[in-house]
Amino acid sequence: MRFRHPDGTTVHLAYCTNVHPAETLDGVRAQLRDHCEPVRRRLGRDRLGIGLWLAREAARTLVNDPSALRALKAELDHRGLEVVTLNGFPYEGFGAEEVKYRVYQPDWTDPERPAHTTDLARLLAALLPDDVTEGSVSTLPIAWRTPYATDPTAAATARKALTTLAQRLDALAELTGKSISIGLEPEPGCTVETTADAIAPLTAVGHDRIGVCVDTCHLATSFEDPDTALDALHTAGVPVAKAQLSAALHAEHPHLPAVREALAAFAEPRFLHQTRTLTAAGLRGTDDLDEALAGVSLPDGTPWRSHFHVPLHAPPAPPLTSTLSVLESTLTRLVGGPEPLTRHLEVETYTWQALPAALRPRTRAQLADGIAAELTLARDLLTGLGLKELP
Repeated sequence: MRFRHPDGTTVHLAYCTNVHPAETLDGVRAQLRDHCEPVRRRLGRDRLGIGLWLAREAARTLVNDPSALRALKAELDHRGLEVVTLNGFPYEGFGAEEVKYRVYQPDWTDPERPAHTTDLARLLAALLPDDVTEGSVSTLPIAWRTPYATDPTAAATARKALTTLAQRLDALAELTGKSISIGLEPEPGCTVETTADAIAPLTAVGHDRIGVCVDTCHLATSFEDPDTALDALHTAGVPVAKAQLSAALHAEHPHLPAVREALAAFAEPRFLHQTRTLTAAGLRGTDDLDEALAGVSLPDGTPWRSHFHVPLHAPPAPPLTSTLSVLESTLTRLVGGPEPLTRHLEVETYTWQALPAALRPRTRAQLADGIAAELTLARDLLTGLGLKELP
């Protein structure tokens, strides 16, 4: 979906296809047919943006077979779909029964991470619509905090990998005329947990094609203030390559038995749900929601937020809620000013099938209805900020 900002530039809105896990190119093509096109039809749109997730196997197939890449671009056009951004965070296995810590491998100390990200940038340059010259790829925020923090060579290795990637992006732009930016996506538990953590490594790289992907669920989970976060990035000269519109799980009174019971329904075995609380002594947290509920390591005298991407339009029932207000505040700063701070927005709710059983969609049609409702909410927020929806 495209929107005209009051300054005349185009802002793109998509939804991320990592909600439909597929490891192979055939699986990606099935996604377009079975999920993405039905969402577009529900919205009554001739064209719908998707934030494509290409796992390692699918990406390598496309890199090694130019005819398959041309066929994928033609199929996107045929189904009324367009791609200006890729999700390059998960490498493979995102649809496994247990993902947890595996999603952080390979990290930016492993040569496979920059190699895969380079492949994604090259593929995106080829998949961009003919009238679009800028693309973005979101990626792992360097590494999970361990064992990275105890490796004295890790930071230098990661910085060198990102610097080399920046040089490759420059060469790609010169060759194709397409500018692809990479956004490190701060996430709780990673070495870059917050936007503030991103500033030092990104200024060390010092390149305008290497920036951040602001995920509003992650921002909220870490209790970051959107204005403070975005002001600091701007002051440091760190660009916002893209933003992922998402909402975290919020519990105002986690000490109450009814609240803990409600939270327990969201503790599930597939994904990590890092949980945080902001105390007078600072931010405290656990790696997963069940760990927070089981022990006494997380103080419960202040609100908890958990890294669980809840559907934007359907917050959980009381006594829980979502951090949609953080998304709204962030979006206002990103695109509500005299010029947009980013032009790539992506709804990323990949946890539909991880919701408590009563809330999960039971059919493809129900999932498509839910995704369409999320995009409708995002569209209404954008038009409410003065952006004009384009055909």
